Amino acid sequence: MIQLLVLGDARMAQALVDYLATLGIPCELTQSELGVSVWLADERRLAQVQQEVKRFLSEPNHPRYMEASWQSGHADARIDYSKGMTDPVTDFLHQAGPLTLVVIIACLAIYALDAIGLPIFDELAFHPTLAQFTDWQAWRYVTPAFIHFSVLHLVFNLLWWWYLGGQIEQRLGSGKLFILLIVGAALPNIAEFFASGPRFGGLSGVVYALLGYSWLRTRLQPDCGLAMPPALMGFMLVWLVLGFLDMLGTPTANMAHLVGLLVGLAQGWLDRHHRPA
Repeated sequence: MIQLLVLGDARMAQALVDYLATLGIPCELTQSELGVSVWLADERRLAQVQQEVKRFLSEPNHPRYMEASWQSGHADARIDYSKGMTDPVTDFLHQAGPLTLVVIIACLAIYALDAIGLPIFDELAFHPTLAQFTDWQAWRYVTPAFIHFSVLHLVFNLLWWWYLGGQIEQRLGSGKLFILLIVGAALPNIAEFFASGPRFGGLSGVVYALLGYSWLRTRLQPDCGLAMPPALMGFMLVWLVLGFLDMLGTPTANMAHLVGLLVGLAQGWLDRHHRPA
């Protein structure tokens, strides 16, 4: 049997299983402290089921799933449908892998240290001049991504990181997310240096790399396990354009955003034939 996904809402998991049953795809449910797991009994149907899971994750409240449950008229006696992951902290942790959480903690810690007056920016900022590009402080290519200048800036980036990065790490592994983090930080940071100088920061270049990667992988390989609603991609593209038009009312690392998006698209293209483990 293959584990397809883990859901915090037992009734929602049952609705998915009931709907898959109407397609002739038998699945089973098991419950643990982490939530309700959906298991595929027939491994030969994996490709088809992954597409259905992707569609379910993009619109879990669609009437087709509830209708399937009404038609089924039964529930798994082993599942406690009154026990769901209603704790938002537990749900937050469940949707993120270890690397996702480490980056969130690092960004929060750096912001707190900067807020109390410690000179953290000077230690983590990009190389001050072009002449220092080859010195031993190689971390400066990446660490500006962990610096944020306001609570709104921090929260906005971390929510996107949690949503996109957590999904990639859960579906494709920490190694893939690490590559996107390092390359999606370093190349956009270099581009932003040449565009505006060394005083910049934020995880948004990496966020755009994750966005481009998730969007292209779902287009080229719908069964990769990622879910990227087109509306989200449209929103972030509009945000990118508004930034270049200087219509956001705040300084924006536009070049980092653009290069981050290109990094993600390039990695998505390179991975188009890779299958999740």
